Amino acid sequence: MNSGRLSGRDLAAALAVVVLWGVNFVVMKFALRDFTPFQLGAARYVFAVLPLVLFIRPPRIPWKWVLLYGAFQGVGQFGILFIALKVGMTAALASVLLQTQVFFTALFGFVLLHERASRPLQAGMVLAALGLSCFALNYVNPGAASSATTLPGFVLTLCAAAMWAMSNIVARRVQQVAVDYSPTAFVVWSSSVAVLPFAALSWVFDPQATRWQWLEARGSSWLAVAYLGWVATLVGYSLWTGLLKRHPANRVAPFSLGVPIVGLTTGMLVLGEAITPWQWAGIALVVAALACVMLGGLVRRR
Repeated sequence: MNSGRLSGRDLAAALAVVVLWGVNFVVMKFALRDFTPFQLGAARYVFAVLPLVLFIRPPRIPWKWVLLYGAFQGVGQFGILFIALKVGMTAALASVLLQTQVFFTALFGFVLLHERASRPLQAGMVLAALGLSCFALNYVNPGAASSATTLPGFVLTLCAAAMWAMSNIVARRVQQVAVDYSPTAFVVWSSSVAVLPFAALSWVFDPQATRWQWLEARGSSWLAVAYLGWVATLVGYSLWTGLLKRHPANRVAPFSLGVPIVGLTTGMLVLGEAITPWQWAGIALVVAALACVMLGGLVRRR
């Protein structure tokens, strides 16, 4: 592992991931025009799996971790997020709220792995709680709430962040039990776990009138699905994993602060999404909380 500064190539990779993941939320909105949330989940992971699953061997780890990661990160995180975007959540706000996975990860790590929270993390969790309170207050006065967001959408997005956090806990356990494994193989094969559950959920819960609507989807919606599966999932996670293998996490993690900035910008510019004053206050507090967690340790050491 390189403890020095990021090279120009690594810096370009980090910035590419920020853009790919930030734009990701607007692309989801486009895809949901022609797909139900469960159909989009199945299609996304079919694209993420094919054709690599035909050439990449399964990772050398117990299968239970592959199944758990696919369940939490695939069906849990993105299944719930797609529903949230459909029932009442903007791409801009989703890009911010989903970053609360940092604090859910800390909470689950304390309960399940007995990991202690550092002082910057404790301060960040307080700021994040205040930020979420501002988001919640946005729905106290119905006249002040953005028509594009609803309380169920807000709650579901937080649930998606919690599912992301659980997948992080699984990834940590994998690193503890299997040091030498292929992260790309892990992502590809865990993605295959999500395909059948999404297909089954679509068959059971999607109305019969929408069950086959994906056959009539526009070309732009299929391009959006391809982006979600191949670009955001395979390219994004491969670049990010490569950075974490070459550099300490505290040098790489701060780049994720750029994801909500890109998500906010693209949501407002491309989709014309509006943000209320309460939501701006919540955004400021959540971003400050993330900065406190990711940069606080570095400041203390200096």
